[in-house]
Amino acid sequence: MENRMKWGIWVLICLIPLVFGCDSARSADTSDNLIPSERYSDNSSTTPLGESITLSRPIVLGFSQLGSESDWRNANSLSIKEAAKEAGIDLLFENAEQSQKKQFEAIRYFIEQKVDVIAIAPVIQSGWDSILNEVQEAGIPVIIVDRVVDIEDISRYVTFIGSDFYEEGRKAGKYLIDKMAGTSDPIGFVELKGTAGSTPSIERGNGFQDTIKQQDKFVMLKSQYADFTHEQGRDVMRSILQEMGSEIKVLYAHNDDMALGAIEAIEEYGLEPGKDIIIISVDGTRKALEKMIEGKINFVVECNPLLGPNLMQVVNEIIEGRTLPKRIVTAESVFTEVTAEREVNNRKY
Repeated sequence: MENRMKWGIWVLICLIPLVFGCDSARSADTSDNLIPSERYSDNSSTTPLGESITLSRPIVLGFSQLGSESDWRNANSLSIKEAAKEAGIDLLFENAEQSQKKQFEAIRYFIEQKVDVIAIAPVIQSGWDSILNEVQEAGIPVIIVDRVVDIEDISRYVTFIGSDFYEEGRKAGKYLIDKMAGTSDPIGFVELKGTAGSTPSIERGNGFQDTIKQQDKFVMLKSQYADFTHEQGRDVMRSILQEMGSEIKVLYAHNDDMALGAIEAIEEYGLEPGKDIIIISVDGTRKALEKMIEGKINFVVECNPLLGPNLMQVVNEIIEGRTLPKRIVTAESVFTEVTAEREVNNRKY
């Protein structure tokens, strides 16, 4: 009993900053310091969970991961597995490998296994109403992780934990405006998008374009999907270079893996990444920061994959019957060429 009381107090203490955010949060800029993104929860909509659940066994969590397409995703999966082990939560982990159909199969398996909580990192944001209705009818609470779902009734999930992808795109756009402030000449840019229909691909694109559209000098030459992978980033960029060549002055990649692939294509073409073509990316992986130190990537917006501890805290809160905010957004930074060298050895992914 004493150990359970200590555990409950520890969970509550850990959740306080998660729910109420950072008092001194500032908006990101492109100075030489790492500027934390605001960490907030949307308290305008909260979900009351009712009475606590008394269990005589470990909590069972079913987690549907969308895939293993990138270093970011692999770090995300590892974080969830390690956090579940540390929290003493039994984890049923199913990898959908980019298939929404496989995610539905995994969720129905979780229902059959009568897990206590289901968490989902959705491949795409549409098409979730029916399956989440099945989960609701089974009486199992749902947590949405990393990417949002577009559904008619948001009561079908308890809370969302993850990044503000629109804000990530906005930060990328702000950097480009600052970087190109000294020129009035037309600036052609290329956008490598992630998976079609996925939340980060939609929102990172919208945030970026809404920010730069105020200046006519930025001209989109091409915007193509590259599935968040290194290989597609290389192949798609190779094709764009053959078509556009030296017209391209800027590349905005929706994640580091695509940016790293594009760097290979740019070098094959005979141009210098980071100089002939300004490169902006999102994630903040160790490999990307290493390329920044080499001068081949100019700016990276962080997207934090280490969501495991946050997820396990929320799972415990659900079992305790506590009220949770509808949205919990994680703290993130931006990296310049200067700050990359300072931070690279601290990266766990």
